[in-house]
Amino acid sequence: MSPDLSLARFEARLAAHRPARPTLVAGRRAAVAALLRFGPGGPEVLLMKRAERDDDRWSGHVSLPGGRAEADDADLLSTALRETREELGLDLGRAARLLGELDAVRAVARGKILPMTITPFVFCQIEDHPVVPGAEAESWFWLPLGRAAAGALDGTHELRLGPVPVKLPCWRHEGYLVWGLTYQMLRGLLDLVR
Repeated sequence: MSPDLSLARFEARLAAHRPARPTLVAGRRAAVAALLRFGPGGPEVLLMKRAERDDDRWSGHVSLPGGRAEADDADLLSTALRETREELGLDLGRAARLLGELDAVRAVARGKILPMTITPFVFCQIEDHPVVPGAEAESWFWLPLGRAAAGALDGTHELRLGPVPVKLPCWRHEGYLVWGLTYQMLRGLLDLVR
């Protein structure tokens, strides 16, 4: 039996969820946006492949749009909105409706825990807008969450941390590799909804 991945289910589960927020004595905060769209094939989430850049720890990775909070951001939701506009040209304030917030996660890069938390916000698309990637995004695509939840996209990704190879869970879709923090956040969303 396939899980209920309807908009109503996402709305109900996210409305009831009280997100965990790890506390950092000192550290940065970041936010990402998980934009969902619901169609005949089930829910999909918008992802981007980050451009190759020396100043980006997650250079070339698939991610949700987002980034570090800046002093001008009123809150982390404002960070997610600003970053999505900068990276993919989408105004979520007009094109989407906020469904809720997921548990914040500790940032990890190259196998090391960073002094940063990342808060994911989940949105539902209410208006179709063109995606216009900015300088930080190489490309973008919609990941079918129903296929991910059913295990159809499951795989493993081998990460080398020095001489030791580590096998991590991932999803593979149309040549894209979704793993690490993005996989963790989206897996958390699917677990919450199921």
